[in-house]
Amino acid sequence: MQFTANNLEHHWMPFTANRAFKNDPRIIVKGEGVYFTDHHGAQIIDGSSSLFCCPLGHGRKEIAEAVYNQLLENDYASPFGSGTPGTFELAQKVARITPDEINHVFFVNSGSESIDTALKMAMAYHRARGEGQRTRFVSRERAYHGVNIGGVSLSGMVKNRETFSGVMPNVVCMRHTWDEDQAFSRGQREGGVELANDLERFCETYGGTTIAAVFVEPIAGSTGCLVPPKGYLERLREICDEHGILLVFDEVITGFGRTGSAFASQQFGVTPDIMTMAKALTNGAQPMGAVAVRDDVYKTITEAAPENAIEFFHGYTYSGHPAACAASIAVQDIFQNENLFERANDLSEYFLDGLYSLQDLDCVRDIRGYGLIGAVELKPVGGPGARGGAAQVALFKKGMHVKFTGDSGIVAPPFISEKSHIDEMMDKMRAMLSEI
Repeated sequence: MQFTANNLEHHWMPFTANRAFKNDPRIIVKGEGVYFTDHHGAQIIDGSSSLFCCPLGHGRKEIAEAVYNQLLENDYASPFGSGTPGTFELAQKVARITPDEINHVFFVNSGSESIDTALKMAMAYHRARGEGQRTRFVSRERAYHGVNIGGVSLSGMVKNRETFSGVMPNVVCMRHTWDEDQAFSRGQREGGVELANDLERFCETYGGTTIAAVFVEPIAGSTGCLVPPKGYLERLREICDEHGILLVFDEVITGFGRTGSAFASQQFGVTPDIMTMAKALTNGAQPMGAVAVRDDVYKTITEAAPENAIEFFHGYTYSGHPAACAASIAVQDIFQNENLFERANDLSEYFLDGLYSLQDLDCVRDIRGYGLIGAVELKPVGGPGARGGAAQVALFKKGMHVKFTGDSGIVAPPFISEKSHIDEMMDKMRAMLSEI
């Protein structure tokens, strides 16, 4: 295929400046290990695990063979009223690494679908308890919870919602947790309890018995790696318990080892009622997401229905697709067999040392990081996001892929990276940042 503007025009690309891209395309034709190859034959190091999906790196034959064999054995069967073996096996594997109280898993096809599913679970839970008046949801400024209408309603990123007027009502946002006065802080800064008390004020203003659930990313990822301040998640848990509110952790980015533990909830020692996940669930090899819930949430919903009746009127045609389950089972085995959560934890300090070494550059406004995820935020030039967009293109041309949101470049290396790969990433970022 010729990669010219005319040949590319039929594809309406997601979250992309389509006109600019098609005039100067960046086409990935191969992935192997921590590297891509583009359509010019150039090698591109993957500094963001693609879209935080590929901690195992690219081209894992174990995953490809598992999917291939599954498609030959059973390519698809309806998940409504029948089951396939992989869904039950995978649910057990996921439940083994979630917090002890969280043992029930509902499969979806993306992180966005996991959020809308969690919203419905919260509604169903409170209705089953006779508290259907709980119709409010709490999110956070600068939050990203996918792009389905429920996730957009929870979004605290203005560009993700300003065009779309048909969002859910009764959503209020707590303050975000970034503090300019504590720029370049490493790890968890102070002040978390005060910020979390926004939720208490909402309970006082609207009535705690009107709030169904609070949705937070343990580490706000897509907005540029906002690490929770000390005491923040703990205080949210306390307030939710006091007022009977469900606490939902969006672990789509932080799940499966990114923080050094299986899930960020374990890393920070706070157990939610509901967890959403996707991305690394299949190493990006197949579309898949999941929602895991505490035992009491599952039992409350299922036991409220009559015997032999459907308890939860929700699901997707491709929930627990056999090929996606096969991919994820292979991925979970690789995580365990190669001790990759531990490897990510061990590599974290070296990665963060490299990332924070960039703070001497004049264009850098802030650096934040935790585990194997961090962000370099640039001083804006030419309007919000303009500098970041240019930086993403310039970095790709220097041989490195990094996901930029606005003016923040979010770096999340694959867990299989060696220290030499981290060095290469930081060298390329420094070279790019020195020029823009």
